[in-house]
Amino acid sequence: MQDHTSAPVCDNNSDERFMRAALQQARQAFDAGEVPVGAVVVQNDVIIGRGFNQPITTMDPSAHAEMQALRDAARNIGNYRLRGATLYVTVEPCTMCTGLLIHSRIHRLVYGTHEPKAGAVASALQLLQQPCYNHQIEVKGGVLADDCSTVMSEFFQLRREAKKRLKQR
Repeated sequence: MQDHTSAPVCDNNSDERFMRAALQQARQAFDAGEVPVGAVVVQNDVIIGRGFNQPITTMDPSAHAEMQALRDAARNIGNYRLRGATLYVTVEPCTMCTGLLIHSRIHRLVYGTHEPKAGAVASALQLLQQPCYNHQIEVKGGVLADDCSTVMSEFFQLRREAKKRLKQR
């Protein structure tokens, strides 16, 4: 049986490789017409969970990329506690997803681009720095930030153009 509790590998090459996998998930969200956020959960240098934003298509407001990836990982290892795992997500997590990281006992969070309006890790709020939580998470932001930001910008540019075309009719 594989040990799922060892400390994660934390080098830049691994971080970029796994962020690229999260970007592939974001592209799936993009193609589905969802806000393009993607995530993967990694343990012992292996992806154990994948997810992308799906609240519109699933009619589920909690179906954020992080939620989908963590659910997938928990099912795959048979445990809702994901000790020793790293979550890679293309955009800084929101309040709901930050709480989820604490409850799932993620060891490490690596995100791509900041979310100035709703980011709950470093931007709008700093929830993981609150002393009341019984679990601490290592955080690294800005991994492939330009690539992650570009996917979001492309998506919203296309949405604005489509909205403009509708108004012109």
